[in-house]
Amino acid sequence: MTPFSDQPLEEQIAQWRGHLRRQPGVRALDVEELEGHLRDQLADLMAGGLTGDEAFLVAVKRMGSLDALSREFARTHSERLWKQLVIEPLAEETASASYSETLVVLGFAVAAAIAVQLPGLFGIHLNPNDELPLFYRRNASLLVFPLMALYFLWKRGSAWSSSLWLALPFAAGALFANVFPFAAGSQTQVLTALHLPIALWLAVGFAYTKNRWFTGGPWMDFVRFSGELAIYYVLIALGGGVFTGFTMMMFKAIDLNAEWFVFGWMVPCGAAGAVIVGSWLVEAKQSVIENMAPVLTKLFTPLFTLLLLGFLAAMAWTGNPMNVKRDLLIGFDLLLVLVMGLVLYAASARDPEAPPDFFDALQLLLVVSALLVDTVALAAIAARISEFGLTPNRVAALGENLVLLVNLAGAAWLYGRFLLRRGSFGALERWLVGYLPVHAGWAAVVVVVFPPMFGYR
Repeated sequence: MTPFSDQPLEEQIAQWRGHLRRQPGVRALDVEELEGHLRDQLADLMAGGLTGDEAFLVAVKRMGSLDALSREFARTHSERLWKQLVIEPLAEETASASYSETLVVLGFAVAAAIAVQLPGLFGIHLNPNDELPLFYRRNASLLVFPLMALYFLWKRGSAWSSSLWLALPFAAGALFANVFPFAAGSQTQVLTALHLPIALWLAVGFAYTKNRWFTGGPWMDFVRFSGELAIYYVLIALGGGVFTGFTMMMFKAIDLNAEWFVFGWMVPCGAAGAVIVGSWLVEAKQSVIENMAPVLTKLFTPLFTLLLLGFLAAMAWTGNPMNVKRDLLIGFDLLLVLVMGLVLYAASARDPEAPPDFFDALQLLLVVSALLVDTVALAAIAARISEFGLTPNRVAALGENLVLLVNLAGAAWLYGRFLLRRGSFGALERWLVGYLPVHAGWAAVVVVVFPPMFGYR
């Protein structure tokens, strides 16, 4: 067994062990075997950066899927564990560490807010009465993602000397987003704004996983983090919207127009800082309330499956071809990416050792439906290119749909093998995680190659 020097953690393990031994018909040998599994889980989780309390809660939850007694312990002690993770550390020795991290997070959030306003020094201002300046469209991710990467490097205790290479993708992104002489109304400029965040998110992932490559659980953890962050950010944005509304109302009551402050400072600074704060909240609380996103995944998987099947049925019934204008192309690509995200997140939240179930069959149906829609979209794009020629938008959509086609086809094949019990769920996980660099690589190609290839138009 793995030794632990953390006395409070040993007390928690002892309480868990005592709970099992008090159950009728439980042999000492069974308890010893389960404790071995628990300690192995704890060692892995603590090596990944969790504290002893956090690791214990997650390990007990995982053990619940292995043994009914352990599951009962997790259920009956959930309230105590919540208090232990959220309240008691603030009153004990770990309070200083929590306080320090809070200050660090606030520092990064303030830095993100300052970064959003720095372009104003060069005459690029956020005016509430004008459209968002093109500079911000191209560089929004560059103002926040590097600070996220720095936060994760600090959080994981990564060696700075071995992590300096992470500055390269951000420096390259800043270079290619700003040195190209984009023409007015340039399609490639819009494509750069859409694809640069995808490429840079991979660099954030390396900081999150402590520079690990695409193997094992850390990248699945990053997938879970990404889903949780999206939900937290929406919740923060909703709260921010209410706060903004009340701010406008209060100043209007005294005949002051606060638009210049609200939309020029408060909203953009808050939007940038919320990315850092949301990341911190996910990191701090995901071991306790990480079930939110998997529940939403189970809710939206059947809805999107019905949507795709209904679309295919309507197309077959009416005989209407797919419209491949720019806005619709972007919309279809976003839909397929979202579907792929649902599949990926569902896989990350699933116990890989569990046997196939109804939800796995539903996931396969979703993947096959998306694969058919992607095939129809590819045929429409190819016909459009054949009739009207190449444009940056059409080529970008063609490439992205081909990338998604391979990803979906591989997922469908491996899901099918798993449902037929001819393959493992681990193989599907490895395919999904290992394919992430392909999406980021294509995004990088669009950012770097497309502008000069199409004459910056």
